[in-house]
Amino acid sequence: MSDEVDLTPQFRSDVSVELVRSAAADSDVIWAARVSTAGEQSLEALQQDPEKSKGLINFLMRDRHGTPFEHNSMTFFISAPIFVFREFHRHRSGWSYNEESGRYRELQPVFYVPGEDRKLIQQGRPGKYEFVAGTAEQHRIATEAMESSYRASYQAYQEMLDAGVAREVARAVLPVGLFSSMYATCNARSLMHFLSLRTKRENSAVPSFPQREIEMVAEQMEAAWADLMPLTHAAFEKHGRVAP
Repeated sequence: MSDEVDLTPQFRSDVSVELVRSAAADSDVIWAARVSTAGEQSLEALQQDPEKSKGLINFLMRDRHGTPFEHNSMTFFISAPIFVFREFHRHRSGWSYNEESGRYRELQPVFYVPGEDRKLIQQGRPGKYEFVAGTAEQHRIATEAMESSYRASYQAYQEMLDAGVAREVARAVLPVGLFSSMYATCNARSLMHFLSLRTKRENSAVPSFPQREIEMVAEQMEAAWADLMPLTHAAFEKHGRVAP
């Protein structure tokens, strides 16, 4: 098995997010909201221009009437380091996940290293700290240490597989900097909650301090969602990036 693929370790500083399927539009919010007063006549909203109901979407967002934002769906395919997914899976309400398994497939040697623009130095105390740029020397030390560790761990992994050790046992030597992939499905309300915690924005009513790598994932997800539901996204921005 090992000689059929390239097992040379690869190093990445990016993440990737692909919207693979969606059923999400601003009109979904409108007809879901209007059923409370219009009953079956709310079905007429399916054919209406959502621009005419921009005020309704803003009202729902401002006053935190959240359930109309749940009647939609988006599925993303995400490739990122395992430590990103460990944070990601803390988001449970309104989310579904399926991740590749180290029990059932041989894990590929793709590992995360920080890019040159990744701030390396933490200053301040927990709960009130900030990150600042490191020096070129600190970046070199971090990169070389990670790459050396990754190569050693993956070599140990391969040695165990070649000796007949089960994949689910051999994977124990692999680090959280290993890239994994998963499908993540959510609705607009659950995505807004995720974005409120996993992005840092000046206009956020409630400040958040996410780890940069999960924020990189969040930024790509937000861009895809904003294209699907521009009025809802604009209302989210206008009202402090707080999930309704």
